[in-house]
Amino acid sequence: MGYSLGGEVALRTAIQHPDAVRKLVVVSATFRRDGWYPEIVAQQTQLGPEASEKLKQTQMYQTYTRVAPRPEDWPVLISKLGDMFRKDYDWSNDVREIKLPVLLVFGDADAVRTEHAVQFFELLGGGKKDGGWDGSGMSSARLAILPGLTHYNMISSPELVSTILPFLDSPTH
Repeated sequence: MGYSLGGEVALRTAIQHPDAVRKLVVVSATFRRDGWYPEIVAQQTQLGPEASEKLKQTQMYQTYTRVAPRPEDWPVLISKLGDMFRKDYDWSNDVREIKLPVLLVFGDADAVRTEHAVQFFELLGGGKKDGGWDGSGMSSARLAILPGLTHYNMISSPELVSTILPFLDSPTH
């Protein structure tokens, strides 16, 4: 499981090392750079050492200082995030090849475009037809768009946990 950029790391792990992943949960992440709203991409491409000071007011910084082996490297992290966002990516073809069960979770007010969430689901084989009375028409992909959640409050939401656990606890196909 991964959230936001960590969701992209989890996705790449499933793509590059499918034998190491039993199920994949991607929360508020994209498979293509334009999956983020344009203003998010514009904002993130501006990240660099000068932005690191302003970002010390965020929850991300608070978490970073608790877990990072070198909290003083915060400006380095912010610069690397900016470098990453300035590069275009499109993993559509890779996503189509994923065969393991995947749960995609987004907020209805996420930084990821809702249309992108649906495209992601469709690339994984979901949303192609009626699931049928017995569920035999369902793919192994699942899509959850949680109401009243943003990219920023998603990770602390009890609804996120109650959505993910049944998926992880269910038998693998």
